[in-house]
Amino acid sequence: MKQVCVTDVPNCFISDHEGFTGTIKNYTKDFVVTEIDIHQQLVNTLVVGPQGIDQPSPDAFPAKSKINKKCKQDSTIFPPDIDPSSLVDLDLRTLLGLSVYEELERFLITTQNDSDTKKDELNPQTQSPSPDMSLGSFPEKHQRMAVHRALRHHFPSLMTVTHQFEIKVRENPDYRELSGLVTEEESEEFFRFIDAKVSGSTYTFRPDEVKDRRTAVHHFLSRRFGKLVETKSFNDPGGTVISVRLRPRKRTKDDSVEEEVYTAFTLRKENLETLEAISYMAATLGAVASDFSYAGIKDKRAVTYQAMVVKNVPVRRLTEKAAELERRGLRVTQVRPASAPLHLGRLAGNHFDLVVRHLRLHADGDQQRGVADAVERAVENIKARGFVNYYGPQRFGISQSVQSDRVGLALLKEDMVGAVRLFFTPENGDEQHNQAKRHFIQTENAKESLVLMPASKARERLMLRALHRYGPGADGCTRAWLSLPHGMRVFYPHAYCSRVWNEAVAHRLATLGHAPIQGDLVWQQQDPQGDMGESNPPKIHVVSSEEERDGVYTLAQVVLPMPGNTVTYPQNAMGAWYRERLASDGLGDGRFRITGLKLNLPGCYRPLVVTPRNITHRLQERREEEKEEEGRGGEEMARRRESEKAPLTLVMNFDLVSSSYATVCLREMMKYDV
Repeated sequence: MKQVCVTDVPNCFISDHEGFTGTIKNYTKDFVVTEIDIHQQLVNTLVVGPQGIDQPSPDAFPAKSKINKKCKQDSTIFPPDIDPSSLVDLDLRTLLGLSVYEELERFLITTQNDSDTKKDELNPQTQSPSPDMSLGSFPEKHQRMAVHRALRHHFPSLMTVTHQFEIKVRENPDYRELSGLVTEEESEEFFRFIDAKVSGSTYTFRPDEVKDRRTAVHHFLSRRFGKLVETKSFNDPGGTVISVRLRPRKRTKDDSVEEEVYTAFTLRKENLETLEAISYMAATLGAVASDFSYAGIKDKRAVTYQAMVVKNVPVRRLTEKAAELERRGLRVTQVRPASAPLHLGRLAGNHFDLVVRHLRLHADGDQQRGVADAVERAVENIKARGFVNYYGPQRFGISQSVQSDRVGLALLKEDMVGAVRLFFTPENGDEQHNQAKRHFIQTENAKESLVLMPASKARERLMLRALHRYGPGADGCTRAWLSLPHGMRVFYPHAYCSRVWNEAVAHRLATLGHAPIQGDLVWQQQDPQGDMGESNPPKIHVVSSEEERDGVYTLAQVVLPMPGNTVTYPQNAMGAWYRERLASDGLGDGRFRITGLKLNLPGCYRPLVVTPRNITHRLQERREEEKEEEGRGGEEMARRRESEKAPLTLVMNFDLVSSSYATVCLREMMKYDV
């Protein structure tokens, strides 16, 4: 059992009971997380009807209010140990194998270098053909389809060709030609837009005041994609832009065959990251990782149940592959048709089944009786008063030598070079990824560092590829950050804002007390802890002196803002605290927009206090497997255990709203970092 001393969560509690110590996650099954859907149903207990549809389709779900949705995405969707940018990357490694994937990375660098030379040639259509690389033989059609789709998505600058069962890859000449007219980022975005084939969708290039270049772009698009798209130029506040629209597809009698198919299911995984699970499923089903959608990411060191939807995999195929997936430790149940993908944040919360072992009092005394009393007091306080809704330490990176919020601050100050160097600061140890980071920090040689970086570190490899191509200067570092998907880029500034929020709530409780006062911000809605959909939208209200005097609001209704461009700050001492805190980090102008990275942080509101629902608990003595394990520790341990009364184990069950942390709840109960 790994115990972590938490330094990221302030030591400010809502209750003053004594607490106790203990350990969690001694066994994987000690920490079970089950998603609660927006209909308040546990996703592992859904009843599938005769037609395979048990609940309204995902597209019927009410949209979340902007306030609630943004806060949920802050904490539940981008934990620091999980990299959304690696979804397709993990899938492609599984399909190709590690050695072929690494050779593909080297091939990409070579073609990029050659492409830079070829762009200088006058006529792109008379350039010599590019070399190709064999990815191997794929006898199954679904395997070939998965490889083609994954490569197009992750490496738009490359194209694939098939001869019988063999797939070869070479530079995409269309990409090369377009990237000579617009930026690399625009070229990648445009080819992903074309590949998505969403009828009627549009893509807009950045403003360009050079008419000849705009004309060349129009001619290229007409010549290469004329039957698929229509283009036009128009004046935008930033200048003249080109907009591209995919033509509506003509419907035919057989059009239903071409309609996208969605299949919903519940995934059970154990001791596996969500992205790893998706990678395995994609390889087994002949899909790509981006075909899978989900409401939130779940813990690795736990047994978790979550809803998922996969695109273009029929119910029958998923059912047929269920046994093969189970051999990999993945169980799919409640398989049924769906009409649309899931969306991040579309959940009511999570149900937790937890076991805390080796309970002891903080002080000496009658451990068994004292622990039982301490647990009862803690549970009653949690039921009555809840816990401070801190972001947990995993929000900032528990084991990282430079935590995510420091990288985020550098980005907010638009110090791209400093942010890159913080990102690549190695941890202690000689693991391969640390050696690669250390080499880059010492030499700034991105090419050599890329060779050293393990294929599993997709985020680092994306940035190193960009740094190799564009250099380690300010522009190159900006392009390196732009090589990451938007969700991963915005994670780091959000981590900084989460740090500020944690400090703000600790300061608010320590200096202004545990009751709402004039100038505080509060929710105005019937159920502050409920699901904040369109039928129950929250409204932010500033507490008046009369409302403070009359005790109109409770602490459970008080919120504090996550810093951003559109939030209202408290109109009391906390407003000044925010201004001073942000100014101390060089953010006194309150501008949370990073233009160069296309990031805008509007901010959101987060309640100070959250109360678990449906709490049950019981105390029990050690289970037999614990006694056997301790017996293997030798006679000395056995004698020590026998000299004491058997330590108790706490079994707890409760529900939390999305984005709240079970470990933070336990910390409030135990007054102890777990």
